[in-house]
Amino acid sequence: MPRSVLADETEGYLLAHAHRDQAQREAEELCARMPWLTTGQAEEITVHYVHQRLDVTRRLMLGTVRRAEELRQEYESRYAELRSALLRRHAAAACAVLACAAGAGSLAAGVLTR
Repeated sequence: MPRSVLADETEGYLLAHAHRDQAQREAEELCARMPWLTTGQAEEITVHYVHQRLDVTRRLMLGTVRRAEELRQEYESRYAELRSALLRRHAAAACAVLACAAGAGSLAAGVLTR
C-alpha cells in the first residue's frame, strides 16, 4: 500500500476515534447533569447519543466529500475550458506571426528582385 494511502487511512481512523471519544465525553457530561438517571439509563442514553452524534458527523462528512467532488469537477471543467482557449489564442498568434513572416519574406524578395 502506498505511503500516502496508508497515511490517509491512519488519519481517517484517528479522526473517527477522536469524534467517537468526543461524543462519548459529551454523552457522559449530559448524563452527569441528570443525577436521577440509573446507571443503566445513563449507559443507554450514552450509547444512543454516541450513535446519533456519529451518524450526524458521518452525514456532514459525506456531504463535504460530495461537495468537494462537485467543486473538483467544476474546477477541472473550467481548467479544460481555459486551457482550450489559451491553446486557440496561441495557435492564432502563431498563425499571425507566420503570416507576418511570410509577408515580410515576400516583401523582401520583391525588393531584392528589383
